[in-house]
Amino acid sequence: MADTDIVATRADRPAGDRRLRPYLGFIWPALLVCTAVIIFPWLFTVWMSLNDWHIGSDRTFVGLENYIKLATDRRFLEAIGHTFYFTVLAVFLPLVLGTLSALVFHRKFRGRGFFRTLFIMPMMATPVAVSLVWTMMFHPQLGVLNYLMSLVGLPPSQWVFSTGTVIPSLVLVEIWLWTPFVMIIVLGGLASLPNEPYEAALIDGATQWQMFWNITYPLVLPFLVVAMIIRTIDALKAFETIWVISNGGPGTASETLNIYLYAQAFSYNQVGTASAVVVVFFAIIVALSLVLLWTRQKAKWA
Repeated sequence: MADTDIVATRADRPAGDRRLRPYLGFIWPALLVCTAVIIFPWLFTVWMSLNDWHIGSDRTFVGLENYIKLATDRRFLEAIGHTFYFTVLAVFLPLVLGTLSALVFHRKFRGRGFFRTLFIMPMMATPVAVSLVWTMMFHPQLGVLNYLMSLVGLPPSQWVFSTGTVIPSLVLVEIWLWTPFVMIIVLGGLASLPNEPYEAALIDGATQWQMFWNITYPLVLPFLVVAMIIRTIDALKAFETIWVISNGGPGTASETLNIYLYAQAFSYNQVGTASAVVVVFFAIIVALSLVLLWTRQKAKWA
């Protein structure tokens, strides 16, 4: 082939291909790591969900039988309900309280820096340590919460020892842990807001509530959506606080999908069933992620 033909062939190649070639040596290692750490374990989990495998016995291919069993397993269906119940409360309440806290700490007052630091201290503690402390506080006879309720004339509560109050009690721990996180995100949004709309609203005689609803809330909404996405992901995969405080009880009253998955895999050694739970859980997370991303697209940045 003549030199002119080689030059012409190189010239005919897309410019993107020529620019990409020097970087392929850096891309392949990352692809190999992703395949080893993410793609292969996921494909192996899907394969295991199609098998009946009890640790210590032979593996048998059963197809979709594990999924069919889950569809009729009342305990699994209740775990889905518990997961959504816990997630809704653990996302909504910290969002509301975190926003209110941000509005308070956004104002200038004496000692604001000190109280801000004090307010975010729960984020520095590990979930297991926090859970152990709250377990003692929830004790019906010796816990400090019932003592505080008695001081204001309220009857004692069974907290995590009652099927009706166990999930709200666990959400109380999540509120204490994650309200400061939402506050920090919203504070960042408040700090970036312009002053001109508020000055114009004051001239027009707008009230504080009108300024919040018509100016602050729309401008801070994208930050709230980001906080909601992060909190939803974290609440869905919550495990430490539930396991340490209630162990999924009383009975199965606080058994979420993560607790159910743990029981199937490590208590009953049903690896096939546990793998099927992982696949279903992943599908639920993907569906919720699409909804959250759609919500994020609707929340336009100012």
